[in-house]
Amino acid sequence: MLRDTSDADLAVLRRWRNHPEVRKASFTTHEIGEAEHRRWWSAVRADPSRHVLVYEHQEIPSGVVTYSGLGGSGAGPEAWWGFYLDFDGLAERDELLPAWLGLEKAAIAYAFGPLGLGVLRGEVLEANQAVLQLHRRCGFVESGRYVRKIDGHDQVVVRVELGRDA
Repeated sequence: MLRDTSDADLAVLRRWRNHPEVRKASFTTHEIGEAEHRRWWSAVRADPSRHVLVYEHQEIPSGVVTYSGLGGSGAGPEAWWGFYLDFDGLAERDELLPAWLGLEKAAIAYAFGPLGLGVLRGEVLEANQAVLQLHRRCGFVESGRYVRKIDGHDQVVVRVELGRDA
């Protein structure tokens, strides 16, 4: 289940985002401080093209789904999405894989349901083969690649997309 994020969620979202496994798979790998996190949250709340939801697995907050680029009109608006999970909590409950699958399915359903998107896009580091495989399993196809510097090193970024009618 996905639900709106509130101010009360901010501390746990930052803790999840700062987990070493999440940082390793992100385009921004430094540890995020409280002030930076609050600036991000203020920017999200002020921007109608962005939406952040909390994923609950078995009624326990377990992850975050972000959408950006919302607000297109017409028959096929598009948006970008990303996610991260509560690695420690889910691993402790032996629920990491089921939650990961559940989050992906919930995010897709929300994108093509309540958000009314025609195309959902994402970007994944090529080295993150587990996420790329999950996206493929859920119907995403590769739509391009580019190189991005992360921590001073060239990293290949794979763009993926999923159409509503795929």
